[in-house]
Amino acid sequence: MNTDTTYKIYPAVSEVPTNWDTIAHSNIFLSTAYLKALEKSAPANMICHYIGLFQNQELVGIALSQFLDLNKVGSFGERDNCLKTSVRNFVFKNFSSHVLFIGNNMLTGQNAYALLDTISNTDAVALLFQASEALKEIFRKKRLKIHLTVFKDFSETETEYFKTPDFASFYRFTTQPNMVFDIPESWQHETDYIQALTKKYRDQYKRSHKKAEAIQKKKFSLDDIQAHNPVINRLYENVAKNAPFNTFFLADNHFYKLKKLLKDQFLFYGYFLDDKLIGFNTLIKNGTAIDTYFLGYDEEHQREKMLYLNMLYDMVAYSINKGFSKIVFARTALEIKSSIGAKPQEMYGYIRHSNPLVNRHIARLFKSLEPETLWQERNPFK
Repeated sequence: MNTDTTYKIYPAVSEVPTNWDTIAHSNIFLSTAYLKALEKSAPANMICHYIGLFQNQELVGIALSQFLDLNKVGSFGERDNCLKTSVRNFVFKNFSSHVLFIGNNMLTGQNAYALLDTISNTDAVALLFQASEALKEIFRKKRLKIHLTVFKDFSETETEYFKTPDFASFYRFTTQPNMVFDIPESWQHETDYIQALTKKYRDQYKRSHKKAEAIQKKKFSLDDIQAHNPVINRLYENVAKNAPFNTFFLADNHFYKLKKLLKDQFLFYGYFLDDKLIGFNTLIKNGTAIDTYFLGYDEEHQREKMLYLNMLYDMVAYSINKGFSKIVFARTALEIKSSIGAKPQEMYGYIRHSNPLVNRHIARLFKSLEPETLWQERNPFK
């Protein structure tokens, strides 16, 4: 590694270098606007730090770290009530409750760092390893022992940067893939998408839209989000608590702060039935890509009106009509996302336990604790 490279850790967004955003331009999730929103509305069990990478005292890279205290999560997920879930929850609470992420545990994809061309990825990852060790010491002084250190999410190509002695004791893992919809350049309008579907999936599209005929969709302003905030939080929690596994829950003001700081880059859509808010979804513009963010819905209407599927179709329509190149649908609900055209992209992470004895068995432990997802990939196109 270049001996003139160093790092610096910042505890607040207000303290990062003034030219931070010149590097963050390629990823909104590393921009000061997003990081400020996260800082002001982070989950109750999360502490963020911001890492500057320097070469000859010039800022050449930026990164995000998140500390999560799983002891403060009331429920890891209520959907699966079985012995394996109980064992997993016990292990996390007692042996792996303090987790340090280099990256963003709230998102899927490489949102850990961004660089200028003047520093190599290998040098940057080496600096981030050093920074992770320094962060462990920062938390130790606060009497918080880090149990797990995790670097996430990286593509197969990006895993090459981790083939160094620093990461020899880390376990490379993969979980559910990132579901990504690449939009063909020739598509100009939603109708191009509908015409590309096979009859079976075009019928699914028509059937779902017919089910939702009575639903009105509204684009929310900042004031709308504030006015509907109690219902928004209830709908979000309904979905979050039914997830197979949770490491955090969003703060009550999260969407309000995002809209306030990201403005038109953050889109919030409410779905109404008889003037009652029954669901919502959110999108974030990230350069030429659309990232789907959190959503919520009333379970009764979701089933009856095929609400979730209609939300996915709405996301596809918006992204095509507005000229975006791809949609990042993230993890979860793999099969239904596959049925509307998203393709799986494997993502990898690196994990290490602070206890060497536990770490020797980390591969077996990780596989036994990771919720297994069985699904069938679909291809809706001709």
